[in-house]
Amino acid sequence: MSLDIKQRVFDFLNQAKHLEPFEIPVFPLKTVLFPGGKLPLKVFEPRYMDMVSACIRDSKPFGICLILDGEETGKPAQHVTTGCLSEIKEWDMPQLGVLNIQALGIQRFHIEDKRIESNGLIMARAVHIAPEPPHPLPPNHQACATLLHRLIEHLGVERFAPTLNYEDAVWVSYRLAELLPLKLSARQNMLEMNDSQVRIEILHSFLTQQGLLD
Repeated sequence: MSLDIKQRVFDFLNQAKHLEPFEIPVFPLKTVLFPGGKLPLKVFEPRYMDMVSACIRDSKPFGICLILDGEETGKPAQHVTTGCLSEIKEWDMPQLGVLNIQALGIQRFHIEDKRIESNGLIMARAVHIAPEPPHPLPPNHQACATLLHRLIEHLGVERFAPTLNYEDAVWVSYRLAELLPLKLSARQNMLEMNDSQVRIEILHSFLTQQGLLD
């Protein structure tokens, strides 16, 4: 079998794996999490305390989706169908009934169906969205990476997951999309976009319009 055919078979099997449905608890929030992004959360509602405790115990992820209608607390909110799986990297309980966690975005997913548990927790039947492969940052967008570097230095590198990769258009565009003052709907569009070249061009145009790039 030629190397080209082997690669095609590998790509097909890899894509098929991503299309296999899986079940995931969903945490609707008024924010958008990107792969590689860190998100601190304070958890206190019983349904999410139970969810987080189970995820910590079983080393399993949960999904974060942007709220379309409703609130983060109370009755289950309406949310988008494309979100980001997150792993709990750190946690502590500063007081009884409150959990502080540090979530790390790992991969996008799309919800096919869902149900509401008796405690109000949303359980979704979802499929993975294949990760975007690394793509060299084009020279004409280098100013975006320079600005991002300044932002990260100002905010503190400890707020970001290693490894910082200013040469990768995917990483740079994800980090800019989560840091810039964009509307939540625009951030969601950035998450759902599968082309880092288009994403970085849109962000570059936004930064230029705002007078943040020369």
